[in-house]
Amino acid sequence: MRVTDAPLLELSGSPHARGLSHGRALAGRLRGFLGDSLARLGHLTDRPADLDALRPDIAAHRAVTAEALPDLAAEIDGLAAGAGIDRDQAWLLQLRRELIGYSRVTAGDCTTYASAGAEPVLAQTVDLNGNLDDQIAVLSVSGPRHRSLVLSFAGLLGYLGVNDAGIAVGINLVLGGDWRPGVPPYLAIRHVLDTADTVEQAVGILRQLPLASSRAFMICGVDRTVCVEATVARRRVLEGDELVHTNHFLDAGLAEQDEINVFAKNSSKRRLRTVLDAGIPKAGDTEGHHRLLATPPVLVPDNGDIRRERTVAAVILRPDLGEMRLWPGDPSTVPEQVYVLP
Repeated sequence: MRVTDAPLLELSGSPHARGLSHGRALAGRLRGFLGDSLARLGHLTDRPADLDALRPDIAAHRAVTAEALPDLAAEIDGLAAGAGIDRDQAWLLQLRRELIGYSRVTAGDCTTYASAGAEPVLAQTVDLNGNLDDQIAVLSVSGPRHRSLVLSFAGLLGYLGVNDAGIAVGINLVLGGDWRPGVPPYLAIRHVLDTADTVEQAVGILRQLPLASSRAFMICGVDRTVCVEATVARRRVLEGDELVHTNHFLDAGLAEQDEINVFAKNSSKRRLRTVLDAGIPKAGDTEGHHRLLATPPVLVPDNGDIRRERTVAAVILRPDLGEMRLWPGDPSTVPEQVYVLP
């Protein structure tokens, strides 16, 4: 079993300065990752891993992202300079999922749940292929409006996290619609954490951004919890005091476009039902959350196939406390790490 210690990176200053710090801190690790069959893309697809062949697609995504989110585009360029890597390589790190495309065969791709109220909480597993638990970092970001704690993999500027306005954001893969050049959802989450004061503002941001691919975004604030199911063309907002999401669309209209295959959908439904039957633990019940997140079927175990998704991390986010509790790796075997916004 791989056990990892997630470094905490303090990122502040201008967008370029934040990226420069990020790249310098992880330079050796990122260069090694890129040297492993081009960020392991060659291990995950049947196509040759060729950066030159991917440059046109990377440029198309960069053009849309730079127009929509110029600060984050500048931060990615800073990441390249700090790590001593090609600019397109730094952008590739943000776009791995989009460049791979989506597979209808998935054993798991995150189980997320959230509860609003006096002590709000958002928790989830992170299920990814590519053996990415050796690429985990936590970013403590001083953004243009808010400070945030962000979980990152392999140079990603965003993945999930919590900000000092009391907003936590989680994510699930859903498969629907045509993917196209645009803002990768992980950068959309980072932008939400950088700028949103309220859940309503976070939803507004996600409605407007030209997303590159489909996802479900769980957003938990101190008084409201929503899940934004998104394809490139459509957004639907689910709302409730408690919400659970896995990897199939819950909105009836979007469900008609769901591309997940029947076996993966059965896994998704089983994980959803497990959480619903167990109930969401109280915010302060760390042991209860950990037990739920670290037990199959919510935990997706490693079957030895780098192409198959498995649980590579689990988190509990407390928007009221600005706190992230993280198990970086298989949560059933690794110790907890705790990060709190200053």
